[in-house]
Amino acid sequence: MLSEKTIESVLKEGSRFPPPKDFTAAAHWRDDAIYAEAERDPETFWAKMAGMLHWSRRWDRVLEWDSPWAKWFVGGKINVSENCLDRHMGTPRQNKAALIFEGEPGDTRTYTYAQLWREVQRFANVLKAEGLKAGDTVTLYLPMVPELAIAMLACARLGVTHSVVFGGFSAKSLADRIEDAQSRVLITADGGWRKGNIVPLKKTADEAVAAAPGVRRVIVLKRTGQAVDMKAGRDVWWHEAIAPMKADCPPEALDSEHPLFILYTSGTTGKPKGVVHTTGGYLVGVTATAKYIFDLKDEDVFWCTADIGWVTGHSYIVYGPLANGATCVMYEGAPDSPKPDRFWDMVERHGVTVFYTAPTAIRAFMRWGDDWPKGHDLSSLRLLGSVGEPINPEAWMWYRRTIGGERCPIVDTWWQTETGCILITPLPGITSTKPGSATRPFPGISAAVVDEHGRPVPPDKGGYLVITKPWPAMLRTIHRDPERYVQTYWSQVKGMYFTGDGARRDKDGYFWIMGRIDDVLNVSGHRLGTMEVESALVSHPAVAEAAVVGRPDSLTGQAVVAFVVLRQGKAKTTELPAELKKHVRTEIGPTAVPADLYLVERLPKTRSGKIMRRVLRAVSSGESIGDVTTLEDPSAVDEVRAWLAAVKQEPRKP
Repeated sequence: MLSEKTIESVLKEGSRFPPPKDFTAAAHWRDDAIYAEAERDPETFWAKMAGMLHWSRRWDRVLEWDSPWAKWFVGGKINVSENCLDRHMGTPRQNKAALIFEGEPGDTRTYTYAQLWREVQRFANVLKAEGLKAGDTVTLYLPMVPELAIAMLACARLGVTHSVVFGGFSAKSLADRIEDAQSRVLITADGGWRKGNIVPLKKTADEAVAAAPGVRRVIVLKRTGQAVDMKAGRDVWWHEAIAPMKADCPPEALDSEHPLFILYTSGTTGKPKGVVHTTGGYLVGVTATAKYIFDLKDEDVFWCTADIGWVTGHSYIVYGPLANGATCVMYEGAPDSPKPDRFWDMVERHGVTVFYTAPTAIRAFMRWGDDWPKGHDLSSLRLLGSVGEPINPEAWMWYRRTIGGERCPIVDTWWQTETGCILITPLPGITSTKPGSATRPFPGISAAVVDEHGRPVPPDKGGYLVITKPWPAMLRTIHRDPERYVQTYWSQVKGMYFTGDGARRDKDGYFWIMGRIDDVLNVSGHRLGTMEVESALVSHPAVAEAAVVGRPDSLTGQAVVAFVVLRQGKAKTTELPAELKKHVRTEIGPTAVPADLYLVERLPKTRSGKIMRRVLRAVSSGESIGDVTTLEDPSAVDEVRAWLAAVKQEPRKP
């Protein structure tokens, strides 16, 4: 149920950065007439975007919309694998690098488009030999290695729907996803590398399959080489299964609405939601956004640092870039392994030109200090991107200055697993950016900030971020639960897609994402977005990262609780918490001042880099924290608990 009140916006940021003239001169899109063109006739615009792809049969209608059910490019036939690989054969891209892989131990492999094309066909024949066909589902539980992309593209070639499960999930989480997807085949590895340690994927997979009896075949990639149990009659090594296969497997012509993949995202009820994305509309969305938001050119080396277990990796490591014929970097391990300059070393060695990472990673880089990036030549970079949580202005400015050398435009992008592709973003050759703002909807996307009745709120007033018209890459349903699809996304604000995020729109029409509605704080009748309080804290020169949550308070309803990580070399003094509270008062006002402020060494985060505010909220309120199997380092929770216990034993100052 939505609140009867909108969200108060308290963050103000006045800086503005136009795109460099030389960037605009060479960009794919150079003036904002494209916005008017798309707004005037969205279906014609999306048909134009679809024209970049190869269709076995052209569509009869661009859109069939019976709210909330959409069909895009109705009657069209298309294959994603063919568009990512086959159509580059016989062109100069054939012998161009498609994937540049680097493992955490330092091993590297490069696949040209022709080599990737052959490997995908060979593995597609492995799947065929298992009796898999269009309509079946396969679960992938692999580390960040090229074989993950190969398996996805092989599934897409046959019309087999894939469900990629992030390699950090527990056996129970994996089993739940296998069972819900009704997969008969699981593809995994002996293990993967993370911070110098082996992640025992096969062991976890065995535990999961024991609870998912429908799995009849487990294909195991040999990555780390440690001994693993192989069950006779069920388990087979990848290299043995693929050895006899020929590189000849024609792509299936699939209906535009054929399910391409299921990707599970956490739900508020605790039961994961299987988000279903289809073939034609999804590919149009990711191909267009990858080309025009990242301004991809044939000479670019594009690095999206996400894990393919999340939607960012699906859309902007595999499908979007490869459909555009881009060269993509793929990295297996952690950004600080073996040292905090691993990313910058890779940017220099591989000549990365477009770099796309998360705000939480950027804040970690800030905390580690400027010396690490300054030790490397980052002059190959021409464009930077941000994805995930809203980026605070301080981190945005650091990114621009320290990584981009004040010459690289930044595309701060907003989107979700459910949206399939980026929806709100700068266009790097057109948009004057503001630190912390995702700016404007991508052409062809209609977004608004509304109150609980669906009425637009005034400029700089916080409200609910909604998408008012269908878009090609939108999710079609929740797997095996269409009622949940309607209830979660289309029942909160009538006739509009409810994103679950709070936002405001400034007088220039720029969007500022304020964080999840679930994270909104109710303090003495004021509704505050956590992102804005966190941004105020991070603007202090001693602070690298901050996470803000609410705890019950008998006087104010909720009290603001802040967890703060200091920059490298900054000391934890007894005066600092009071100084930070004063800073928030100055930046925002008295309502947002934290009642409790804790200085911690690290925050509980998932391996994708998202701060688990749910965990902090539970610990602060003395509640059960629930499942933490996706945490990068579960001991971070113990540290937070220890700080809380220590502070509670101290006499509270008036």
